[in-house]
Amino acid sequence: MAFQSPMDIRPGTADLENPLYYLENMETVVGWVLSHHADLLTTEEQDRLRAFQALSLPARALLTRMVMRTGELFRADKLRYPELGVPESEALEELVAGCWLDAEPLLTLDQLFRLYTLGELRPVFAAALQEAGWPKTLPKGQMLEVLQQSFPDALPLADWLGMDMPPVVCINHMALFDRVRLMFFGNLRQSWSDFVLVELGHQRYEPVTFTPDSRAFQHRWEVDLYLTMHQCRAWLDEGVPAREVWPEVPAPSDNAWLTGRRDRLLLELGRQAERQGERELALQALGTSGHREARLKQLRLLERMKRHGEAWALASQWQTQQLSDAEAQGLARILKRLAAKLGEPSPPSLTPPSIREFILTLPKPALGSVEFAVQHHLWRDESPVFYVENTLINGLFGLLCWPTVFAPVPGAFFHPFHVAPADLTREDFVARRQASFDRCFASLHDGSYRERILETYEAKQGIANPFVIWPVVTEEVLNLALDCIAPADLEHMFRRLLLNIREHRSGFPDLIRFHPGNTGPDRQYEMIEVKGPGDRLQDHQIRWLEFFAAEGIPASVCYVRWQENEVAG
Repeated sequence: MAFQSPMDIRPGTADLENPLYYLENMETVVGWVLSHHADLLTTEEQDRLRAFQALSLPARALLTRMVMRTGELFRADKLRYPELGVPESEALEELVAGCWLDAEPLLTLDQLFRLYTLGELRPVFAAALQEAGWPKTLPKGQMLEVLQQSFPDALPLADWLGMDMPPVVCINHMALFDRVRLMFFGNLRQSWSDFVLVELGHQRYEPVTFTPDSRAFQHRWEVDLYLTMHQCRAWLDEGVPAREVWPEVPAPSDNAWLTGRRDRLLLELGRQAERQGERELALQALGTSGHREARLKQLRLLERMKRHGEAWALASQWQTQQLSDAEAQGLARILKRLAAKLGEPSPPSLTPPSIREFILTLPKPALGSVEFAVQHHLWRDESPVFYVENTLINGLFGLLCWPTVFAPVPGAFFHPFHVAPADLTREDFVARRQASFDRCFASLHDGSYRERILETYEAKQGIANPFVIWPVVTEEVLNLALDCIAPADLEHMFRRLLLNIREHRSGFPDLIRFHPGNTGPDRQYEMIEVKGPGDRLQDHQIRWLEFFAAEGIPASVCYVRWQENEVAG
């Protein structure tokens, strides 16, 4: 049984007023995975999860609390949850009887020192310290270090501390809960608390049809592949040398979503290999990675290794591809340096278009920001000015392309509570939806875009979207924007946004001034970036402003100076 219901049949969201809300959310996760991913679980794993559902309410709640916490070992006397309604010892007994917990785990010295206080440990190890010539008053960290060699083996708690100390229990099936977490979230970066400890009902989510074909994982081996890559990344984060992790990196698969994960792993492996002096390995990893950041890093490393010919060949080939502004800028700098080294013709330097600027001298406001001071100064009833920054153009894009953003592409959605598709900032986000984006842009040509945006605005009001900030995109601003911004300008901005969503969603000017009464050739709007005294343009803002200038989109920078000895009321 692979799955039972589409994503638009939505599980309930827990109310934070319910003291067991975290259990409701955990049950949502377990039920969802059993409904939609049962074919990716072994029969034993399915039976275990159903056994979880069959536990008494206090036992389910206590196990959920333990799963959410860090680690797998817990002192029974530290588990205090009055909302269970029964003594914790009663729930613990049920969990031990059901093999959810091991009541007699073997503990290493490290684990023992993490679980017990210095006051509890000192009497136990006083003799060992004295025998080794150390005072029994050593700090806890130093005591652990001194005792490591004398106590290398894991032992039951009773052998360490005797029978009178508070017992320790260990979760037996944490690997299964991690597998469930991966299939629900689509990653292991998010912890249980990201879902279980939040009130999911505080916002509305777009219903996305969840079908077998839209799942990121089609086979169990793909889940295993992800877990292997996650382990490789964990080793890198723990300081395991890159050369030891490299053989463990799994071979490429034909799963596009997993390929993206592998590309990011190889990027990090390449970074760490270079830091560790393993330059050849770094080149191999970066060259194998398809991540967009890997290309510039590979070229810069070849430069540092003085392998200028190889770098030139790669850079020249890459130059023919579609690049984001930041990539193009970095590549141009590398090509210029390489040309000088190799005696090749230097690529022509493109003169950036000039950015329009103007200066305002204003009384310094007693309250409020410099942006609002400029907005107030420029406002005219016939030419209203609004503070929109990154919200307006992104919002128009999100409303126009709503069905495309929420298309059930494999690996985009894992559960019913997504604010954005999981692959939003991946390099193939657009390519996997190209035909749908083409239809959106076609509406900018045939004039139907306005009706499409307004209908979406009405129908989707308040539903979470990664591009739409509802409180800012008001009906007034939306209608003025549609009246005044030419569809050709919108298309230019939307297409640049899609070149690198992570990078290009920010950097838009602070203000927009509308001129709805203009009927001549002059544009009916102007975007204005505001810079107060001592402030300067950031790189991503400059790139947008140069783009606007090149495309003839009206935009400028307003540099503000404060009038001396005058403060606005």
